[in-house]
Amino acid sequence: MENATPPVRLEPWSEEDAELLRALNAPELTAHLGGPETEEQLVRRHRRYVDLSAADPGAGRMFRIVLLPEGTPVGSIGFWAQTWDDEPVYETGWAVLPGFQGRGVATAATRAVITEARATGAQGVGNATEGRRYLHAFPSSDNTASNAVCRKAGFRPRGERDFEYPPGRLMRCNDWRLDLGPSAQEA
Repeated sequence: MENATPPVRLEPWSEEDAELLRALNAPELTAHLGGPETEEQLVRRHRRYVDLSAADPGAGRMFRIVLLPEGTPVGSIGFWAQTWDDEPVYETGWAVLPGFQGRGVATAATRAVITEARATGAQGVGNATEGRRYLHAFPSSDNTASNAVCRKAGFRPRGERDFEYPPGRLMRCNDWRLDLGPSAQEA
């Protein structure tokens, strides 16, 4: 049986990705996240993404998702240092342009970002990786597609939780967790 998952490549987020971020700010892509951001918020987010990609690798990374073989940028994904339930973890999140959804792009990119997070942790790169054994995703409870990506990428559900996103707004989300430890790679 042929693998239907499209090949993707993750490329570090750069100054040139501002327009991609604007395209990902569409109402249909941000409905589960409190709606589109203002231009000022987008400029700040873009700066955070660029800075994260230039910082200590242990702090995480943001990437543009590139669909192969065309080389077309189709979304964003990343992982970043976070504290959840008093535990140092990585968090991940993604967005894929509407014309490329439903084709396995988000799942392929999530699997690739898991590999990146594992490699960062396994190499002990930077101070931020110390003790970050788990990667979490927090899709809205009613975001069927993103919850399916978590399941397909190997995350385990930990139940529903309230999560503040964007700041000042509580959303009901599912807490998905993936073990980045060495033994988890063999399972």
